[in-house]
Amino acid sequence: MLLVLLSVLCSVTVSVIIKLARRYSVNTLQMIAWNYPMTVLLSYHYLKPDLSNFSIAEAPLISYLALGLLLPSLFIIIAGSIRYSGIVRTEVAQRLSLFIPLLAAFFIFNEHPSATKLFGVAIGLAAIVCSIKWQKRNQHSLTSKNAWQYPLMVFFGMGIIDILFKHIAQYQAVSYRTSIFLVFVLCTLVSFLYLGFLASTKKEKFSLSGTLWGLGLGLFNFGNILFYMKAHQALPNNPSVVFSGMNIGVIVVGAVVGLFLFKEKLSTLNKVGLVLAVISVIIIGLL
Repeated sequence: MLLVLLSVLCSVTVSVIIKLARRYSVNTLQMIAWNYPMTVLLSYHYLKPDLSNFSIAEAPLISYLALGLLLPSLFIIIAGSIRYSGIVRTEVAQRLSLFIPLLAAFFIFNEHPSATKLFGVAIGLAAIVCSIKWQKRNQHSLTSKNAWQYPLMVFFGMGIIDILFKHIAQYQAVSYRTSIFLVFVLCTLVSFLYLGFLASTKKEKFSLSGTLWGLGLGLFNFGNILFYMKAHQALPNNPSVVFSGMNIGVIVVGAVVGLFLFKEKLSTLNKVGLVLAVISVIIIGLL
């Protein structure tokens, strides 16, 4: 379970870096963009993609392109969610996004759901509703008032991305490791094309701090993926343990960091949502 713990710590560290970046006036867009060259280098070194046998005709190009666009876009939304809704609510939204591919398996791919799984999904949806930062009517800040939208976008965005990753994992003609590497390459291209557009239209200048923070972000972003994959390899007969340990670990560690390190405020309803999230993951993963 050490590998699961390392994956959890890397995942939460990504959120901490995004949270601290605003405090130190780091350019978030450039940070997110520079995260991807680091993931490309690390995935090439550790995942060892087999590019010699890669065939464009046999590759799921639509899924690659969709992920290349969605991953950087969602990273920006996650940054907004952490800024306006906090680490705790954002981590809950990310972890409970697992219900979207689960529901897709039930209703699109014709898998037969058990009553237990559906009960877990229902609890998870209730957890999302409870975890959102609902604002009182007397608060006039437009951004603050709409803060609840960010975790919901994270929830649906991560769910769609999970479905796409499962889709490319099913392709036997291209190894999953090669697909991950190519997706990161596309993310890099999309991110820097966008930065180039901003530089030409809004005269945005190069940020050294954004670059350095982005490389650090990429290190932990890839670490999360690498340790999670290695945990599944180390426990091939217990995927549910890895799955549950990862999701529960991120929710719990994220809550501890958000509440005690960043002094985030949770309402009673939010705390109920946190508990429901853990219960939901246990039901889905272990029962």
